[in-house]
Amino acid sequence: QVQLVETGGGSVQPGESLTLSCTASEGISGIDNMAWYRQAPGKQRELVASITYGEVKKYTNSVKGRFTISRDDVKRTVWLQMNSLKPEDTAVYYCNADLQPLNSEVYSNWWGQGTLVTVSS
Repeated sequence: QVQLVETGGGSVQPGESLTLSCTASEGISGIDNMAWYRQAPGKQRELVASITYGEVKKYTNSVKGRFTISRDDVKRTVWLQMNSLKPEDTAVYYCNADLQPLNSEVYSNWWGQGTLVTVSS
């Protein structure tokens, strides 16, 4: 069973840092695009950052210069380093990836279960 498992959420004060990680389970033969989304209370889910297989990175404007996405395909892991956190960064953060299961010839899109980040003084 293919899964994406996120860790690293928590409660911090404004200006502090957190690093989220997301690891794909074994049983996959390929990883393509990986991304982090977030959903704040009462708002739609939004794309925060993405990274391609060739490590081209994109960020939503509100996190540019503060967040960094990275990946290690050997470890089947994508990270989101979040610095200078603000209250408006409070949300459930979701990992998303295009994965090729071992028993499949195609890639399909997978979501993690989400991890809560709360930024408050």
